[in-house]
Amino acid sequence: MYQKHFGLSQTPFSLTPNTGFFFGLSPHVEALQVLQTALQTGEGFIKVTGEVGTGKTLICRKLINELPTKFHCAYLPNPYLTPAELRWAVASELGLKYASNIDQQQLTGLIQQQLLALSAHGHAIVLVLDEAQALPDESLEALRLFTNLETETRKLLQVVLFGQPELDERLKRQEFRQLRQRITFSYNLRPLTWDETDAYIRHRLAIAGRAGEPLFTSRETRQIAYASRGIPRLINILAHKALLLSFGEGATRVQTSHVKAAIQDTEDASVRRLLSWKWLPFFTLITVVFGLGLQHVLRSVV
Repeated sequence: MYQKHFGLSQTPFSLTPNTGFFFGLSPHVEALQVLQTALQTGEGFIKVTGEVGTGKTLICRKLINELPTKFHCAYLPNPYLTPAELRWAVASELGLKYASNIDQQQLTGLIQQQLLALSAHGHAIVLVLDEAQALPDESLEALRLFTNLETETRKLLQVVLFGQPELDERLKRQEFRQLRQRITFSYNLRPLTWDETDAYIRHRLAIAGRAGEPLFTSRETRQIAYASRGIPRLINILAHKALLLSFGEGATRVQTSHVKAAIQDTEDASVRRLLSWKWLPFFTLITVVFGLGLQHVLRSVV
């Protein structure tokens, strides 16, 4: 809608994870480095967790796109599956052909044979699960049993779990201690800082074709950073709405009023949250100063 008005060739703040917009910010680069290092070791489970909207799916797609040719990747974007459904899904991703009336024991045997065949041809097999917090308990256990398949030198299957913090909470439970001990590498995605938010917005606009003066000043990007709490998905929503409002008024760049209106229109970002982030250090300082002053008065009275 506003692309031509602002000299853009595509929408810069789409919510669809697009690796073409990937920006080498510290938390995302570190997560990829952990994943790539862990996969080279050939051992166990690897886990990446982060709040909703912090970029897990984007990193997941980036990882899959950049896997070396020796890796055979099986990808499950929706792991809300029973143990039987999980086995069928893994078999399908491994390219297995089987009869519809095959039982689960036979299917597991075929999966093992396929893993051995792929390994014999020099392939390392990686099972990647997005939204892993949705896995039922029984399926988590079935997943652990998959990693029992191994040769004398390495596991036949590595598992990469991308999930929300709820996954970490579940894995703390006693019944998952065996799986927990097999997680050899893990990384927790943090939100973006203000500087990273500013760079993120400018980068996406540049990729979308923007040239010339910035559409957002540092004041507007700081407001977006505070109101979004540094969560990339919320940053995209707020920046997109601010551009729409600016376009609607025929403005040549985003103004503070546009950002404030975008914040007020977004349920998970609010002016109240913006003010609480902005004034939190001030209120903390006032509390400390007041507390010290009160102590001094009390000492004087005593």
